[in-house]
Amino acid sequence: MTNTESEFEGIHLLKGNYAAAYAARAANVQVVTAFPITPQTLVVEKISELVDSGKMNCEFIRMESEHSVMTGLIGASIAGARTFTGTSGQGLLYMSEPVHWAAGTRLPIVMSIASRGIAPPWNIWADFSDVITQRDSGWLIQLTATHQEIYDSILMAYKISEDPDVMLPSMVAYGGFILSHTSKPVDMPPQAEIDAFLPQIPDQGWEHIFLDAERPMMHGALIMPGDFYQEFRMKIQLAQIRAKDKIKQVSKKFGEKFGRYYGNGLFEEYNSSDAEYIIINCGEIAKQMEIAVDSLRKEGYKVGMIRLRTYRPFPSSELVQAVKHAKIVGVVDRATAFGSPTGGPISTDVRAALQDDPNTRNLTVVPFINGIGGRDVLPEEQRGQFETLFHVLDKGTYPKTKDLMDKTYWTGTIDRRDS
Repeated sequence: MTNTESEFEGIHLLKGNYAAAYAARAANVQVVTAFPITPQTLVVEKISELVDSGKMNCEFIRMESEHSVMTGLIGASIAGARTFTGTSGQGLLYMSEPVHWAAGTRLPIVMSIASRGIAPPWNIWADFSDVITQRDSGWLIQLTATHQEIYDSILMAYKISEDPDVMLPSMVAYGGFILSHTSKPVDMPPQAEIDAFLPQIPDQGWEHIFLDAERPMMHGALIMPGDFYQEFRMKIQLAQIRAKDKIKQVSKKFGEKFGRYYGNGLFEEYNSSDAEYIIINCGEIAKQMEIAVDSLRKEGYKVGMIRLRTYRPFPSSELVQAVKHAKIVGVVDRATAFGSPTGGPISTDVRAALQDDPNTRNLTVVPFINGIGGRDVLPEEQRGQFETLFHVLDKGTYPKTKDLMDKTYWTGTIDRRDS
């Protein structure tokens, strides 16, 4: 590169992890805490390299564990700094306690997650089970599908999280190794345009919490049952509800400014407006499913797909409107929710959402679990998921296969032993 700026503007071939690191730089984050864990390590390694070379101006702090990574960000954010880190799998589990603390303190921290399977047995490949473990923490959760979307979603996350009506932290998740270590073109806008898009970082700290000797305040004290603990939790729920509209607004403004649109920000529809058979999917395997949709459309089948981007807040009413004309719906999870009605978190949430509307209350939902632990998801398997919907609707029965377990299809299962 002939100059520093050219490295961070225009189209460059980037690993997904580097896209996350470059987005943090573009967002002018002030504090980054770091601890390495596969497959996230390249995120903080790249940031360390940028800081050391003078190409990124922030405090880069090496911590002794993931728990310390999040507690360090909490302190920095309380002081009014824009903060960032990345983690994966067991690292996210280890920082779970301060993850909840960050949301309870209403801090606009942004964290990228190179999602991977949960041990044991050890697994470091794509699987959203790690981020799903934090679904009830109060964080906003985005599930991305491309390298470009990683970069764009981190920028949008700061604008959403730092909105005074939201003030909640954000996770931006993507498949480990599938996106984290592969390289694709990423278009990075000029810094001046990004600066104009993002909110200004307040000089005196966030409005609700700050460290200032001239304005002393108390935070995190013990609250008795008769005081305001329940009300604090209710306010997080209200902020999550408000965040849905903010996500829509920010996604629209981002598209208008930079020319890249991600549906309504909550989910992206693909040939679903007139579809009789719709599958709700997420992550990069949802982008691949477009191949199956195109193929079946050419054969005359009215199939479509909805790629879920925002998992928390869950877009219940919006999804109901998007599928109410369908005859049957499938839901693909790349994560597990053991003991739930379907074994998958998204399919369980979809079923619950459809129950709230008389137009969708009787709509059949067929759950699938696919690609757990990074197992390859084949295009023919995804076509087969649509064919399963055809069978269930036409015959009124679930086709018996080795993948079927209690009306949920664990697509691509090698062998299943009850144990």
